[in-house]
Amino acid sequence: MVTGGAYSRSPGGLPSASRRGLFRGGPKGVTSGVRPGSRPLPRRRSCRPMAGGRAQGSRRAARLPEGGRLMAPASLLLALWTLAVVALPGSGAEGDGGWRLGGPGAVAEEERCTVERRTDLTYAEFVQQYAFVRPVILQGLTDNSRFRALCSRERLLASFGHRVVRLSTANTYSYHKVDLPFQEYVEQLLHPQDPTSLGNDTLYFFGDNNFTEWASLFRHYSPPPFGLLGTAPAYSFGIAGAGSGVPFHWHGPGYSEVIYGRKRWFLYPPEKTPEFHPNKTTLAWLRDTYPALPPSARPLECTIRAGEVSGWQDRARPGQRPAANLRCTPFLHQVLYFPDRWWHATLNLDTSVFISTFLG
Repeated sequence: MVTGGAYSRSPGGLPSASRRGLFRGGPKGVTSGVRPGSRPLPRRRSCRPMAGGRAQGSRRAARLPEGGRLMAPASLLLALWTLAVVALPGSGAEGDGGWRLGGPGAVAEEERCTVERRTDLTYAEFVQQYAFVRPVILQGLTDNSRFRALCSRERLLASFGHRVVRLSTANTYSYHKVDLPFQEYVEQLLHPQDPTSLGNDTLYFFGDNNFTEWASLFRHYSPPPFGLLGTAPAYSFGIAGAGSGVPFHWHGPGYSEVIYGRKRWFLYPPEKTPEFHPNKTTLAWLRDTYPALPPSARPLECTIRAGEVSGWQDRARPGQRPAANLRCTPFLHQVLYFPDRWWHATLNLDTSVFISTFLG
């Protein structure tokens, strides 16, 4: 990510790009992600608008086999749920995908989310009210359940454990890079953030993906449906331990979605430079600087959590059989949109798997 104050921009007003990562570092050069469903992006590319409107998808109606008896509605739901669990193995017995969410390294959420949440937002409303003005949390626009299942610890290690990934230091400019096998990163370096460590001592996996090697995963991701004229979407995928994050920085507009875990965001408008040290972690900033900020100097805050099905809940009334009122209670999929040049810092509250869609 492009971070810090000034950074290089192309003549068209958009960040210049190369093949690896996307928008990472401060005034140094930026790197690119990948367009969904395409080969790695060239160094210079023409931009085309991303179609607005709602995400479209085809769903085939479930059919009962010919012959035999019809199943009762509750029994049918229970059977379909059982088939879904079998069809998507490796999602974790408790819905954590094997990433061991929570625990002693987990960090608390904000007292109150100050970023507006919207459901059933139209593209016209998005452009007029948010795209160039302020962040917004979009709920229920996409369903990435399949992508989530593929991002379990077991499945990612099986598919990509031998692949070499590039890690960046978790400071504002992140100049230092380290290459190592993905399995080594997950098994040896993916642990809670040491509160005393500096940003340049913390390695962070985000953005510098080899998209040719990871294409089999990314093709299953459904990005937010709202684009901006003259931009093309590019993905940055990451996994990080509880308490890790990136200090304040800014770059072009984009979206962020959490697949497993929770990610806390702190955002300031372009004209309001936050008080921070570029080599101190977000965790240290939250501990040392944030408590002393007056209310007028506080950032916009929110926590983006994984959208998931929380499970089948028995809502039977007295006298009814429990199976008659089984319901599936979903958490709406949440995607944070941040406009161009907005300052932001991130803090992973749990071990988190996440993906950003940058509009560059």
